[in-house]
Amino acid sequence: MTEFEQLHPSLQYHVVNTLGWSTLRPTQLAAIAPIHAEEHCLLLAPTAGGKTEAAAIPLLSRMLKESWPGTSVLYICPIKALLNNLEHRLTHYAGLVGRTVEVWHGDVSQSRKKKALKEAPDILLTTPESIEAMLISVRVDRPTWFGNLRTVVVDELHAFAADDRGWHMRSVLQRLEHYLSQPLQRIGLSATVSNPQELLEWFAPVGARQVVGSASVSIEADVTIDHVGTLENAATVISRLYRGEKRLVFCDSRSSAEQLSSSLRARDVRTFVSHASLSVSERRQAEAAFAQEKDCVIVATSTLELGIDVGDLDRVIQIDSPSTVSSFLQRMGRTGRRTGSLRNCLFLTTSQDAFLLALGVTYLWSQAWVEATRPPEEPWPIVGQQILVATLERGEWPASEVLSLLARCFPELPVEGFRLMMDHMVRQGYLDMDEGLVRVGPNTEREFGRGHYRDLLASFSGAQLLTGRCGSAEVGFIDPTVLTGEEPLRLLLLAGRSWLVKEIEWSKKIVWLEPAKEGGKARWMGSARSLSREVCQGIRAALVGDASTVVHLSQRAKIELVALQGELALSSDADFMSRTDGSLIRTWTFAGTKQNRTYARTAAKGGGRIKFDALSVQAPAAALIPDGDSVSDIQLTDDELATLAEGVKFASCVPTELLGRTVGSRLFTISLNNKSVNSPC
Repeated sequence: MTEFEQLHPSLQYHVVNTLGWSTLRPTQLAAIAPIHAEEHCLLLAPTAGGKTEAAAIPLLSRMLKESWPGTSVLYICPIKALLNNLEHRLTHYAGLVGRTVEVWHGDVSQSRKKKALKEAPDILLTTPESIEAMLISVRVDRPTWFGNLRTVVVDELHAFAADDRGWHMRSVLQRLEHYLSQPLQRIGLSATVSNPQELLEWFAPVGARQVVGSASVSIEADVTIDHVGTLENAATVISRLYRGEKRLVFCDSRSSAEQLSSSLRARDVRTFVSHASLSVSERRQAEAAFAQEKDCVIVATSTLELGIDVGDLDRVIQIDSPSTVSSFLQRMGRTGRRTGSLRNCLFLTTSQDAFLLALGVTYLWSQAWVEATRPPEEPWPIVGQQILVATLERGEWPASEVLSLLARCFPELPVEGFRLMMDHMVRQGYLDMDEGLVRVGPNTEREFGRGHYRDLLASFSGAQLLTGRCGSAEVGFIDPTVLTGEEPLRLLLLAGRSWLVKEIEWSKKIVWLEPAKEGGKARWMGSARSLSREVCQGIRAALVGDASTVVHLSQRAKIELVALQGELALSSDADFMSRTDGSLIRTWTFAGTKQNRTYARTAAKGGGRIKFDALSVQAPAAALIPDGDSVSDIQLTDDELATLAEGVKFASCVPTELLGRTVGSRLFTISLNNKSVNSPC
């Protein structure tokens, strides 16, 4: 029996006769047997390589063969736009064999969710945060709603695993098994990872598993770097290039996306904009433009990086540069989908740092290199979150069951740490414990109880934004910091248009707007990006003369590269390069943000102000910048630890010694304080 013949006869019929496919792609065929055998799988294929179908078709086959009832498949995505984009395609496939699909996330109406609860779909498209909300909701009959689950599909698995959302997602899946008679089959989809076996072992720690397909890096593409100097110059270039074509422009901040959109519209370019602080209707206009528009520009942040079906997109343009090769591949992979077309990306860099980063990322790509995906170490704040939400879910339950669940959710962490966590959370009032039974404490209700514990559902912190409205229409969400000051007229930039602020209702968190001709400003608070050692070494390789032969540099980019090479005068056989500037010495290490932070923290022991970035460390001449072998142990005071942990959500749930491990492993390249888990700090 061939792989295709293993499918249910109805699927075989519709694949050939309804979908009109003469055959399935190699990864799609190879996925049938392990999915039918209930193995955990990681399905790999290049962007637009048919990973969704590789999972969906065998699962629909199993539904028919095994007569799965109710909601039997969860399909999890990292962003709402991807869920919305997949709904039509999966509904079509499922409908061919009489099965149903529904979407459930924060933008979906309550009436639609109530209907889904009454008429359970076979496949539910959702996010980890929405599942978390269902698990603690009193309106959801959890045993009935989740009791028929058989399989979970996690799209863009590498995007989850790269930060704490991955730990959260995996823990939620483990908690779902409380309502099941057998473990969930886990199927991950990914395109760009160099460590697939390691990623699959993390995703599915227990059970038979198999990596299916390949996601090797192809360097067949048309890639150009142009150094234009400013965002206004970038708008001019975009307005003149590729007229008549559909262009997707990536920016790495909401502010630059807004500014560029406004500049393009001022140049009579049909422009759409998409980022996380826009209203649902505004974002859907940009998503619809993929299918309906031809001669236009769609300006987006990373919200449109992952998996969206962009149809016949002609060009990808990158303002400045993403910080990883993986992101670059995802973005460039939006193009080259038509037969005979080539993937392409034009970098328009607006600063020297961005130009260097573009050189480093494209150099590594030209070597067919891409990052390994590894979850952040020591996820103790997520352990704290999971203790609280699981307790909300269960009501009152034995402490022994809490420890047992944590051991299954976080098998990489020591059990002693779980006991420390619970003792600390009881002392801090996040938990109550009486005669071995645990319940939610008063501090949890006080700190997280607003909005049905909404802020407790996600592993990441959302900024406290205000809603911008024009009449009855919601435009988007505004950072309050842009509203400070004494200007008589406040002009904002939102959805690529200028608005005059007419009134601010702080109690309702609403900003009333009316259209303005021009002059708006955009600003959102964000965190600085961290660059890996590998990317920084790619920058160094490009500067010492090993520039990629497959990346084209414009004349302006060539001039900038020559100027930088002359300024730095790097030697190909020296790891570090130092230069004296008055009383300061700047040492170019090309070691990455984490390593240079460690160098700077160690050098600061002698006093004096130490500055660092991903490429260099700047210190007084008397300070010694150590090499990698001589970095000593780092000791942080409680005040320093508190400062470094300010951006860590749920940090207050974590005892000092465990929080130190989290901060130390993520910010420095050595173990902070070198403390064991159960020792006092």
